[in-house]
This record gives sequence, C-alpha cells and structure tokens, in this order.
Amino acid sequence: MRRTRITTILALAVGGAVVGFLLQLAFAGAGLAVFIPPVTLPITLIAIAVIVVAFAVPIRRATHPTHGRTARRIDPFRAMRIVVLAKACSLAGALLTGAGVGILVYLLSRAVIPAAGTIGLAATATAGAAILLAAGLVAEFMCTLPPDDDEDKPESAHAQSS
Repeated sequence: MRRTRITTILALAVGGAVVGFLLQLAFAGAGLAVFIPPVTLPITLIAIAVIVVAFAVPIRRATHPTHGRTARRIDPFRAMRIVVLAKACSLAGALLTGAGVGILVYLLSRAVIPAAGTIGLAATATAGAAILLAAGLVAEFMCTLPPDDDEDKPESAHAQSS
C-alpha cells in the first residue's frame, strides 16, 4: 500500500472547500438555514485522531525496536487494518478540512457577519478536521516498515563480482 500523496490531500481539500462553499450558497439561496457544525463535531474528530494514533503506536514499537529491545511479531492483518484506517482518516480529514474552510469563507464573505459563536464553531470544526488529517498521516507513517538489510547485500555482492 502506498502512502497518501500530497496531491490527493490537496485535491480533496480543494474539492471539499468548493462543495462546502457551494452548499452554503445553495442553502442560503433557497431560503434555508446554512449549515453550522455542531459542538460535538470537533470533539469527535479529535477523539478519532487520538484513537488512530494509539492504534498505530504498538505497530511502530514492533517494527522499530529501540534501546536493545527485539522486534516482536505483529499480526499482519491487524497492521493492515490500522494502516487502512489511518489512510481513511487522512483522506476524510482533508475533505472535512476543505469543507470547513469553505464554510468559513462563506460565513466571512457575507455583508452581515454572523455571530462570533457561529464562526467559532466552524473554525473549531475545521481545526478538528485538520487534527484528524495530521493524525492520519502520522499513524500512516508509524505503520511503515523499515528498509530491509537484505536489499543492500545483493548490490554489494554484485559489486564484488564485477
């Protein structure tokens, strides 16, 4: 599995911002209430971010022994599930961060600026999504395997035989 690319993250963030802004514009144009993220959204996103990193820590410890500890065996299916969860968190975090930015741009671009609480809720939801994005990328990094020592041996054997 490949690590998440910056272009994918940027594309999702820009797409989320466009969709978030246009949905707010459509709601307001139809006379409906604009979407304001609830208080529980950033709390939930941060909780998910903490959980995903906590799941990745044992994988990191098992694959990168330090201070004389030997590497212990990990279940490859568990490791794969955790890295897929980390990738999903980074992608969802990018999309939600973009949507939060789109909502903030809409709220701040109006002739009458809404209440500070409304802008605060949108800003904290955006920050929570950015934390989820960062935690997903960190957890994905923690689940990468170190390079094998065997990869260097064939090159040195080939160099000696020449």
